[in-house]
Amino acid sequence: MTTTTSTPVETPPQAEAPRGRGGSLAGRIGSYVVAVLLAFVVAGVVIAALGHNPVDAYRAILTTSFKSGFGLVETVHKWVPLVLLALAFTIPLAAGKYNIGGEGQLLVGATASAAAGILLADLPMVVLLPVVLVVGVLAGAVFAWIAAWLMDRFGINEILSTVLLNFVSFGIVDYVASEVWSDPAAGHPTTIPIGEGGLLPLVGRPPMHLGVVLAVLVAAATVVVMRRSVPGYELRAVGANGRAAQVHGIRIGRVAVGSLVVGGALAGLAGAIEVAGVHGKLIEGMQSNYLLLGIIIGLIARGNALAVPFVAFGIAVLEVGSSAMQRSAGVPSEMVLIVEALILLFLLFSDVVGSRLRRHAR
Repeated sequence: MTTTTSTPVETPPQAEAPRGRGGSLAGRIGSYVVAVLLAFVVAGVVIAALGHNPVDAYRAILTTSFKSGFGLVETVHKWVPLVLLALAFTIPLAAGKYNIGGEGQLLVGATASAAAGILLADLPMVVLLPVVLVVGVLAGAVFAWIAAWLMDRFGINEILSTVLLNFVSFGIVDYVASEVWSDPAAGHPTTIPIGEGGLLPLVGRPPMHLGVVLAVLVAAATVVVMRRSVPGYELRAVGANGRAAQVHGIRIGRVAVGSLVVGGALAGLAGAIEVAGVHGKLIEGMQSNYLLLGIIIGLIARGNALAVPFVAFGIAVLEVGSSAMQRSAGVPSEMVLIVEALILLFLLFSDVVGSRLRRHAR
């Protein structure tokens, strides 16, 4: 009897996998608390060594998002692209694939959304707004599909292709914002505004765009699909053991490609929301450092889609507070990136220590 074989897919340490019950949840929460505390202690030592007051710095970071309505809205608006890009990284990660192209997928989605909003500017909101959002999602999915197809057809590593495609997206944004629909009054590569009907409605005071609600729904749907559906089971099965999944009839190539395409669609949605809800136009550099933060969030959440929104909110609080820290305490805003990196490092260290202790106990 002939047996079909394929190259086994390595299991990423961050991918979701079946977990034990009982004390495991308390242990995971404890490791997060310890990692955060140690990160703040180490960063506090660095801040003090630079001649600044760590208490003032941390007070600015942790209170900016909550002491006023404007701070909270700014934090929630920052949370939207962070959670979507983190999910764009986490979903392929569950299948053992690494989507490092969220930045490019966001930019291509934003470019497509801006193009639709400019070309169809006269359409009413009931038509134009869905078009702007859907076009962004499709553009991000297609851009991710390029890397997925190269991986599936020619065996090109998806890390390499997604990283290189990011640079392609930079050229696309620069061309569109500088040559096609350039706004000469902006003084920076920026397109003219999209039509009024393509803007997301604002609610509350201070105003918050409804992209926040859309991101919440998408995050909830992702958790349900990952945990309670056949595609989610296949995704986790491929990530856990690709050979066994194939033996049981799962088409691992299709699952891997699909995970990257879905991740690209979510990143494209983040770009569309940035255009329709925040900027109202395409701006070169609008991606900020969302790619790096999305990867950090996905790794801190350990590939758990349910934990991603909560980790993303914590990172959004740190990011919004970084500017206030620089203004009030004189500490460089880059210190927040050091804190975020330290949290991740201490979590990884706790995993290593826990694994060795369990091995020793056995």
